[in-house]
Amino acid sequence: MKRSIATGAAVVAGALLAVPAGAAADQPTQGDRANAAQECRAERGGSDATREAFRVKYGTNANGRNAFGKCVSTRARDEAQERKRAHVNASKQCKAEAEQLGAEAFAAKYGSGKKGRNAHGKCVSATAKQLEAEADAKDREQIAERKSAAKQCAAERKEIGGEAFAAKYGTNKNKRNAFAKCVSQTVKAEQTPAPTDS
Repeated sequence: MKRSIATGAAVVAGALLAVPAGAAADQPTQGDRANAAQECRAERGGSDATREAFRVKYGTNANGRNAFGKCVSTRARDEAQERKRAHVNASKQCKAEAEQLGAEAFAAKYGSGKKGRNAHGKCVSATAKQLEAEADAKDREQIAERKSAAKQCAAERKEIGGEAFAAKYGTNKNKRNAFAKCVSQTVKAEQTPAPTDS
């Protein structure tokens, strides 16, 4: 009996070691989930229009009450991917900078200690933080655009009436997707640069 327990433990330990190293890096961390929750609260906003747009975008049940949880889950995975991309890109940028500066200058710029052997790690850490901050700024910009679009669509729906609004934007059988389609179209229109006169 003792032999089979030991063998079973060895098999489990071997299976754990067989998990690819990158798989753990893809999983959202507690920090990713905290950032995601913060972004979801910002996107949900406080107005009726932004809350409706939020429920429509993320909610999967009839009343959209699961929207916040779905948002956090989605954005936490995005945060994990952003973190991974930032680290990979930072490593590439630091290697290129080390080649450009030369080993001594690179070690002097980033390293600590007598020989500065940790220069690459310090460079990657600082650069990855900067890249993640840029990705978070872009997320905030997209959230602001979506909230603005939701408010514009709510105002238009109020102005032209629910039926006319549904007829204008709705694409499914019962036209219930009208608000979501309006928000999506408005965001795209705001992101498309205006044509310039030559």
